[in-house]
Amino acid sequence: MAPRILVVDDDSHIRDVICFALEKAGMATVVARDGVQALDAFRQGAADLIVLDIGMPEMDGLEVCRQIRKSSEVPILFLSARDDEIDRILGLELGGDDYVTKPFSPRELVARVNVILRRLRLGQGVKDTGQALAWGALSLDPVQHTARFDGRELPLTAIEFAILRTLIARPRQIFSRSHILDQAYGGAIHVSDRTIDSHIRNIRSKIQKAGGDSVIETVHGVGFRLGRCEASP
Repeated sequence: MAPRILVVDDDSHIRDVICFALEKAGMATVVARDGVQALDAFRQGAADLIVLDIGMPEMDGLEVCRQIRKSSEVPILFLSARDDEIDRILGLELGGDDYVTKPFSPRELVARVNVILRRLRLGQGVKDTGQALAWGALSLDPVQHTARFDGRELPLTAIEFAILRTLIARPRQIFSRSHILDQAYGGAIHVSDRTIDSHIRNIRSKIQKAGGDSVIETVHGVGFRLGRCEASP
């Protein structure tokens, strides 16, 4: 079955361009022209991924993401007319999986969508024979695509899960940003180092809410590695 993509943008031309590119790549699309329509469309039918514009009137994309994240971890790829680092970090920390700035290449957008969907399929696929991974209070099940800290489930996006899986596979190894990016995004597209920092910050926040501290260590000038992964007293 073709992946179902919900495309949300207040510009009809941009919606048409995105839908044409996605449908040409073998995906099915549903459109919404504002935040209210987006929430209605999401609630009416399952979407495999949402392409979500940030700068919409009345209810912007960030608020749409907040509402969706109350009940779902469906992957979200943000669009924005501004290359603003505050928007980028805020969007990713709300639970976005990736970020594309307008004007964008339709080919690159399709590539980014495919990367996210591929990571999601790898996590959900019944043929995945990956063994469960554990380090301290942290555990990941690649087959079920679930992560837990001290027994509490972590609501990770597909990209966040891929990053954490890379780190826990070799828990004391230091990984450079470029290596983590290659593992999470497949090396097929260019992603800023700042994007990986935002994802790491988001993972830390989710683990902290589950009772963990100092789980991902920053090795300045080199990259990241897992810490002790112990529950806070």
